[in-house]
Amino acid sequence: MANDNNNNHRLAVLIDADNAQPSVIQELLAEVSRYGTATIKRAYGDWTKSHLKGWKDVLHALAIQPMQQFSYTSGKNATDAALIIDAMDVLHDGKVDGFCLVSSDSDFTRLATRIREAGLTVFGFGEQKTPEAFQAACDKFIFTEILRNDVPPAAQEKEAEPGPSLPPLRPMILAALQAVARDDGWAILGPVGSHITKNNPSFDARNYGFAKLGELMRKQPYLEVKDAPVGDGSAHVHILVRSRPGQTGPAA
Repeated sequence: MANDNNNNHRLAVLIDADNAQPSVIQELLAEVSRYGTATIKRAYGDWTKSHLKGWKDVLHALAIQPMQQFSYTSGKNATDAALIIDAMDVLHDGKVDGFCLVSSDSDFTRLATRIREAGLTVFGFGEQKTPEAFQAACDKFIFTEILRNDVPPAAQEKEAEPGPSLPPLRPMILAALQAVARDDGWAILGPVGSHITKNNPSFDARNYGFAKLGELMRKQPYLEVKDAPVGDGSAHVHILVRSRPGQTGPAA
C-alpha cells in the first residue's frame, strides 16, 4: 500500500488505552481520515481499573470497541499482548490495507515492523517521548501533541526552530532536495516531503509550527520556492523548491 492520502484505504485503529489519552482521540480519528477509513476501531485495557474511567464517554461517542484484558499478573502488560495478538489476526484476515497503532510504548516496534513486512502501511500515533525505534518502524508517525492544540499561524518571519526532541529541519530538507531535484536544481514539493518522511517517519510540518509543508518551505531563508503550472491546461500549479546558491549540501 502506498503511503499517500486515499480515503479508500481501510485502516484498523488499535489503541493502547493504558498508554494514550482519551482527550485527543477525536482529533486523532480526524487525522486518521486523512489517510483512509477507520473500518476497525478498538481500544485495549483493563476496563475494571479506575484509571481508565475517562475513556467511557469517548468510546461511546466515537464508536470505539472496548477490548477487555484483565491484568492477571502485576508487572506484566497483558494489554500489549492482547493488542498484538488481535493485530496479527486482523492482518491475516486480509480485510484492511493498513494499521494505525496508538501508543507511546516501544513494545509495539516489532509489531509495526511485522505488519510492514506483510506489505501494509503503518501509521503510528504517540507523544514526542515515544522511543525512536517505534517511530522508525512506522511508515509515518504523528505526534499527538500537534493534535491537542491549534497549529500556530505560519506568519513568523524567521526560520522554523525545532523543539528539543525534534530533528533540525535544514539537513533533512537539503538532503531530500539533493535526492529528488531535477538537473536545474528545482524539485516538486510532494516528492521532497515524501523523501523526508521516508527517512524520518515523524516528520510533519505541524511539529515546527506550520499547517502545511509549503508554508514551512516558504519561510526557510536557505530555500527558493515558486509556483509553476502543472501543464495539463488547468489552473493547478506545482510548488517547486530549490536551495539557494551555496546551500546545496545537507550540512551547509
